[in-house]
Amino acid sequence: MEDINAIAALQDSVRRALYEYVAARGREVGRNEAAEAVGVTRTLAAHHLDKLTEVGLLESGSRRLTGRSGPGAGRPAKVYTLARAERSVSLPARDYRTLAELLAEAAEQAGLDTRLFAAARHRGEAERGAQAPPEGLEEVMEMLAARGYAPHLENVADGGGGADRAHAAGPADPAGPVDPTRPVDPARPARPTDPARSEAPDGRAGAGVAGDAAGTDGAEGADGVGRIAPRVVRMRNCPFHVVAERFPPLVCGMNFALLQGLLGSGPVTARMDARPGECCVVLEDSKNNTD
Repeated sequence: MEDINAIAALQDSVRRALYEYVAARGREVGRNEAAEAVGVTRTLAAHHLDKLTEVGLLESGSRRLTGRSGPGAGRPAKVYTLARAERSVSLPARDYRTLAELLAEAAEQAGLDTRLFAAARHRGEAERGAQAPPEGLEEVMEMLAARGYAPHLENVADGGGGADRAHAAGPADPAGPVDPTRPVDPARPARPTDPARSEAPDGRAGAGVAGDAAGTDGAEGADGVGRIAPRVVRMRNCPFHVVAERFPPLVCGMNFALLQGLLGSGPVTARMDARPGECCVVLEDSKNNTD
C-alpha cells in the first residue's frame, strides 16, 4: 500500500509539478526556488514538499544555501532531493522484476550476452522504424525523456572530455567500461551505483554538471581558446536500474546496444562512460566533437 499512497500523492497538480521540478534538477532544491519555479507561494510549496517527503517520494535535509559558514552565514534552509527508492504499482499484482532478474541470470550463465546485445540493437532499430536518425542532441533528448532516461546536457570543457570526465566521474570504476562485443565475465565486480557518491561538495549531483536537468542551462561555454565547448548528453536515470545493479555488464551492454539501434547511423553516437548514480551511456554529436 505504501507505493499506492505515494503515487496517489501526485494527484494534486501543484504537488506533481513540484515533484517533477525537484526530480529534474538532480540536486538539492530549496523551498524558495521550488515555489518560484512552479508559480506558488513559499508556504504552499513547503506544505506540498513536506507531503512528498512524508510519502517517500522526496528526501529532505538542511543546508546553508549561501555557501558560507560561521557567524553571519544565516540559518540552514530546508532542501529536497529525489528519493532513491523506486515506486511502482500494478493492479492486479505482477512481478516483472523477478522475471527480468531470472532471465538476466540465465543469459549470463549461458553466455548469451552477444545474442542479447544483438537483439537489443535490433529492437532499437525496429522502434525507430522508418524515422531518420536523430540529427542533434536536442532531438535525442526528447527521445530519451520519453523513455524515462532523464537526460541533461553537460559541457565537456576540454574538447576531448578526458580531464573533465575523469573529474566528474570520480574514482575509477573497478569493473571498467562495458564492451557489448565482449562476453560477460560472471566474476566481474559490480559497478558502484550509490547516487550519494556522485554528489559534489555543494550538494549538486555530480561535479562538472553544467546545467539543470532540463538540459539547457549553461549548455554552451568557451573552452579557453575561443571555441565553443562541446556538449554531451548524460542521463540521470537508468530505466533498468534494479536489474543493472545485479548484472551490470550484461544490462549496461544491452542498454548501450539498444541506444545504438535507436540512434542509427546519424551524427549522434553513444559511448560507455560510467558515473555512479547515472546511466552508464553518454551520447555526443560527432559533428561538434571534431577539431
